[in-house]
Parts: sequence; structure tokens; C-alpha cells
Amino acid sequence: QLVESGGGLVHPGGSLTLSCSASGIELDYYAIGWFRQAPGKQREGVACISRATTYTDSVKGRFTLSRDNAKNTVYLQMNSLKPEDTAVYYCAARLSILVMTNQRQYDYWGQGTQVTVSS
Repeated sequence: QLVESGGGLVHPGGSLTLSCSASGIELDYYAIGWFRQAPGKQREGVACISRATTYTDSVKGRFTLSRDNAKNTVYLQMNSLKPEDTAVYYCAARLSILVMTNQRQYDYWGQGTQVTVSS
């Protein structure tokens, strides 16, 4: 089971840190992807961490992934947030050491957390 937390309302230019906590699986052995879905749009990939990290172009330099294996949690630090970052953010997991960018490849999903960037 994956549980996201940390979403909320933030002004443009602000920061949020999303957490993806797991139970029943050890995230250290999994590729963890973050995806987001804005109203009226398809869900898109944001970032992935396994033994490497990858970010979609629109968030490079602003978002940073990290792991805390002791807490079995992956974090998505989001800085310089823009209104276009507004979406429901989901984390997903797949047993893999490779970076996985295709959401169809993931086996476990969280319920999502809302991020709203607005003045």
C-alpha cells in the first residue's frame, strides 16, 4: 500500500514536499514514480527514482526526488511552483532497479494528494 501526503494550497513561487510512504513493500527495491493529473487532462509522468532519477522537462531544476529507506518513504521536493503544477499527484511503485517512465508499468498506486498553486 502506498500513501501520499503533503499536498495543499501554495502561492506561485512557493514550495511543497510530497511524501510517498509504503507498507508491505520495501521501497528500496522499487522504482517509485510520481505522476500528476490536472483537471481535464491525462495523467502524466513527473519524475521517477530507482537507482537513478529522471524528471520530466517541465519540472527539471525545480523538483527533486529523495529516499529515506529507514522510513520506507520517497519524497518529492517541489520548489518554484507554478499554477500549471496544479494537479492531483500520485506515487506508484514497481519492483525494478530501472527508471520506469510508463505508468502502465507500475503495479502499486497511492490514492493521490491535491496540489493547488494559486495566488
